[in-house]
Amino acid sequence: MRGPKLNEGATMATLATGERHGTKATAKYVRSSAYKARAVLDLIRGLDVRRADEVLQFTDRSIAKDIRKVLASAVANATNPDNTGSYIADADELFVLACFADEGPTLRRFRPRARGRATRIRKRTCHITVVVARMSERRLEVVRARAEGANASDSAKRRARVERSRTRAQAAKAAAEGGDTAVDTDDDIDTGDVTEAEAVESIEVETVEVSADEVEAAEAAAGDFAAGEWAGSVVPDADGNGPDTHPIKGNADSMLYHMPNTRYYAVTKAEVWFDTEESAEAAGFSKPGSQSDDANDDTATETENN
Repeated sequence: MRGPKLNEGATMATLATGERHGTKATAKYVRSSAYKARAVLDLIRGLDVRRADEVLQFTDRSIAKDIRKVLASAVANATNPDNTGSYIADADELFVLACFADEGPTLRRFRPRARGRATRIRKRTCHITVVVARMSERRLEVVRARAEGANASDSAKRRARVERSRTRAQAAKAAAEGGDTAVDTDDDIDTGDVTEAEAVESIEVETVEVSADEVEAAEAAAGDFAAGEWAGSVVPDADGNGPDTHPIKGNADSMLYHMPNTRYYAVTKAEVWFDTEESAEAAGFSKPGSQSDDANDDTATETENN
């Protein structure tokens, strides 16, 4: 009996239209049941190949070693220059498009039991298939930004924070001195001791003071986080944290965003942080179906109570 082959739309489209949507690798007659292989394949489906390899490396299942070999073979096929159909130069641009396990032939053995009887032993086999393809440009930007944040050293971050602090301190000092100059200039204007050009210069210095305050407030709100590719978004730091001004988590893999105090907010690893729900929806993100169902249930409950 054939088991479920999840996310095999890429291979079905290939058979129907003749177009290639990825590069695959298959391991046949693996001495394990398809049921055990599917439990591990569900962990890497949709992940980029680097994260998928890390998951398989630390998965405490013996079948994970075989699946990791199949994944490495699929990546090697995709990065092979002789593969003109779907050649990808950089392996970091690949992700697991589809992965599934089919049941193979079952080896039948018997174990002797009491009174001349025997017990049947079924030794299962399976065929494991992994399909990899190139990520979209938007997802590549998110993955690269996350990699750059993870590779940044603590010393470089500390130097950047110290430099920003010095810049803000110098700007505040210059603004304070500019404010005093403006007050003195006003007094001189009343007595007629300064020219019109000096008065205009003093007004410009006062304007610089307001701009410095605005810049300082914006930097304080954003903190040490880099701006994201969408309006109202920032890139998380190396630990995956975001600023207090951007509490909404966004997942670029599923294009979903999670509000605070929702069901999957705590377990979701944010790839981008948004300041408001409107900014997340404007960027193309949407709520998970579970949150929409909860909202509908709450509305229905209120209606019944009324």
